[in-house]
Amino acid sequence: MNFIALDFETANRQPNSACSLALVVVRDNKIVNHFYTLIDPEAKFDYWNTKVNGLTSKSVAGAPNFAEVWPHIAPLFSMEQLMVAHNARFDTKVLQESLRKYKIEPPHFLTLDTVKTTRKFYPDLPNYRLNTVSDYLQIKLTQHHHALADSYACAEILINETEQFGTSALKKMVLIA
Repeated sequence: MNFIALDFETANRQPNSACSLALVVVRDNKIVNHFYTLIDPEAKFDYWNTKVNGLTSKSVAGAPNFAEVWPHIAPLFSMEQLMVAHNARFDTKVLQESLRKYKIEPPHFLTLDTVKTTRKFYPDLPNYRLNTVSDYLQIKLTQHHHALADSYACAEILINETEQFGTSALKKMVLIA
């Protein structure tokens, strides 16, 4: 299966406050590349978000804003490319609102949520948080709430599910964003 696992971290509760982004590229069910960047959200950092992801205004000092990052990743977002995220509704909203903030037309793309896939395939888990699913599937999650570590774990979850349950079971859950 070919897809890109996506994860954002935000500076505050506003979805247009992306402060880091990671993309993990999977081809033929193997991780082949990744992209990670800090982002200047041009917004105030919230105590709670900083407590979760460890990022501050000092962390992102000198980082590009989202409008400067977008041209580098825009070609990856198309109706032919599957984007996967753990809680895809959150990450899709962050993408769309970050683009809207800079008056950039949001693309349409295919999306799949590994929270939904794990709920379907592993109905007896106590919860479907990324760290819980990673532990259950024995996937190494090096630093929870670090965009790159989370993207790698998300990619490994879908690779595992594809190998265990096949792609046809997953295709029914793909949505258009």
